[in-house]
Amino acid sequence: MKYIFFGTPRFAEIILERLLRADMPPAALVCNPDRPTGRKKIVTPPLTKRLVLSRGAEAPRIKIFQPENLDEYSIRELTALGADCFVVAAYAKIIPKSVLDLPRLGTIGVHPSLLPKYRGATPIQSAILNGERETGVTIYQMDEKMDRGSVLASAKIPIDSLEINYPELEERLAQRSAELLLETLPGLMAGKLKPHAQDEAQATYTKKFTTQDGFVDGANLDKALAGDAEQAEIIIRKIRALNPEPGCWTMKNAKRTKLLEAKLSGTHLVLAKIQNEGERARALQAGS
Repeated sequence: MKYIFFGTPRFAEIILERLLRADMPPAALVCNPDRPTGRKKIVTPPLTKRLVLSRGAEAPRIKIFQPENLDEYSIRELTALGADCFVVAAYAKIIPKSVLDLPRLGTIGVHPSLLPKYRGATPIQSAILNGERETGVTIYQMDEKMDRGSVLASAKIPIDSLEINYPELEERLAQRSAELLLETLPGLMAGKLKPHAQDEAQATYTKKFTTQDGFVDGANLDKALAGDAEQAEIIIRKIRALNPEPGCWTMKNAKRTKLLEAKLSGTHLVLAKIQNEGERARALQAGS
């Protein structure tokens, strides 16, 4: 099968790395342009591009496209490759229908939730925040509507939202997504898959989280530290879901304090690592 992979951040990088290890490389990678990052604003390539470049002569020739927008020139370039399908995993840009429909087998989306639940930009964080005991991944046929296409395959993953954090869950979901793709793509090529429509009545949506979403009211934090089980669980899920970005924080002595790590001890919230404004992050001893 000849396919083109669309993806930019860590979630996409993990999936692409598994596909490469399985000797199923894409004909091309489409990712975001290189961006200035960090305090020094050093221009840095996306993780997926770095992965492809790091393989050097060991990797098959994979073309890399980094269009700011998928314009007519980009469409001509992609069309010329003659791909059977496109695979999209966290590309982070809107893909127009004219591009989705280019390959003869269409465009396959990889989404880290059990669609139609948690459509949108933050399904992993939202599952943790909402205290889910189960989440999963979905492979679906993309159309012009957000995460609404027919489902080709899905897989469930049990989670403990009070124990797992965002990076850990992202890793697990990306690895399972790669496994499911390796199972699904041959079936797609052979015409053996039977897609089924999503149940719109069961659809839920996520939003992009802002810095304010990570705020923890000082009074609620005090309650959680004193043994209020409900507040303790709410805050620990917020810490686990929203770190490293946009972060979880509170105000203490008129300064911002980042809440980086925490755990439960009975009904009590126990802060394990914080970072006061203007200081380095530090671990806390029990009872401090």
